This record gives sequence, structure tokens and C-alpha cells, in this order.
Amino acid sequence: MPMSQAETTSSPSVAAAAPEPLVALRAVTCGYGDRVILSDLNLVVPRGQVVALMGTSGGGKTTVLRLIGRQLTPMSGQVLVGGQDMAQLDAAGLMAARRRMGMLFQFGALFTDLSVFETVAFPLREHTKLPESILRDLVLMKLNAVGLRGARDLMPSEISGGMARRVALARAMALDPELMLYDEPFAGLDPISMGVSARLIRELNDTMGLTSVLVSHDVEETFLIADHVVLLANGRIVAQGTPAEMRASTDPLVRQFVDAAPDGPVRFHHPAIDAGHDFGVRG
Repeated sequence: MPMSQAETTSSPSVAAAAPEPLVALRAVTCGYGDRVILSDLNLVVPRGQVVALMGTSGGGKTTVLRLIGRQLTPMSGQVLVGGQDMAQLDAAGLMAARRRMGMLFQFGALFTDLSVFETVAFPLREHTKLPESILRDLVLMKLNAVGLRGARDLMPSEISGGMARRVALARAMALDPELMLYDEPFAGLDPISMGVSARLIRELNDTMGLTSVLVSHDVEETFLIADHVVLLANGRIVAQGTPAEMRASTDPLVRQFVDAAPDGPVRFHHPAIDAGHDFGVRG
């Protein structure tokens, strides 16, 4: 059954069996202004795995991605990537660390005035001095990996939303990252495109030796590809385990999330005064 945060961080047998982590958040508290989003969070992402962050909206999932890329710094605690404390890196160190990461944004975020080829070539042109012939081959290899080598000359306005997401994935892989961060990669996709995207995430993770952190609300597709699922709510880890363990859980919040139940620990009705008072009904 899924384990609590305390159980997963304190059990010697679990720690001994776990692969070496690429990402570790240690007692991280983080927020925006005075509003705390994550509180004393401990999270480990083992190398080579697809780790899914799931949970209620506003629970801190995307905030974790921003911490890993140091778009945010924690109020307290450490964010370690490859053993480096991200908050302690200078500008050059941060640039080097980010070059080892690929980021797939929620809706692709393509450049509207660049072709598919030039979109994928952009990070290579920015960060390398490769000859044009080698750059061309690399771009076509990345596009071939996502099934879009034949779309190289198309503009973003000429491709579907699912294709745009795959172009963005090819761009994110252009510099051969060791860590991939996915923010809602299935949002707004039709079932076929969703299945294609999920398969690509899993296959690329395995064939390229990546480590992936995936934020998603789509239970079915995410459970098919994830090695480990972390359920966040109210800024804390409330449950985590394999997809099979999460499906078998009897925890009320896990059950509500997995079953997409409209009511449960997360209430359908926002707290309010008695309805009779609002509608003038007297008991």
C-alpha cells in the first residue's frame, strides 16, 4: 500500500533498495510572498525513473518543477540536482545545470515565427557552435524520435496541438538532457495524441537513459508510464507508491483522486453559512 512521507524517508530497507537519486528536496518550505505552498517537503527522484507528481490543484506540483529549475528558491531547506544545491550556484553554474535539464511546458510554447526545424534547432544554435551539417542531422534525429521528421518545414500554425507538443518535446531533448521536466503534458490533447505523448515520454526515458518528473492530473495515462507516483495536497506529500499501490490504496484522499469522485476529503461545496440562512428558509 502507499507509504506516507515519514515512512519512505525513515525506513532503512527502502533507503537501501532505492536507486541513486538525481533530484532530492530536503525539508523544503517554499511559497510566493507570505503564502506558503510547500511545507517541510522531502522528495527523492531516483535516476532512470519516471516520477509523477499528482494531486489537487494548487497543491504545489508545478512549484516543485520551478524549484528544481531554480525559477524559485526555497524559504528553507535544500533542492539538490546531481548532488548540487541549486540555491548555491552562481550564474555560470546555474546555466550549466539548466543545460542538463529539458522542460516541456503545458501547451508547448513554440515560437510562432520559426518553422518546426528551426524551433528544435534553436537551443543548439544558442548553446553550441556545431557545424550546420551536424546540427541538421541532430535536429532531424530528434524530430524522427517524435515522429515528425516529415513536418520539418511546417510552421506552428500548420500543425495540430498534439504535434506541437511533440515538437516541443524534440526541442527539450535537443541538448541531450539527463533530466526531463513535464508540466501537464497531456492537457488539452485528444485520446490518440495523449496516448502518443505518454508512449514517447516512457520510451524516451528508457532509450535515452533519462530521469523524468511529470506533473499531471490524468490518472490513467500517468499510471501507465510512471514508476512512482507522489500525491501532493496542501503543500505536503500525503501518499506515494507505485501506480499499483496507489490503485489499491484505501486512503480516502487517494481513493477520491484515483476514482475522480466529486466529493470526499476534498469537498464539493466551498465552506459557507447554512443554506437556509441565505435563502430565507426557517427550520
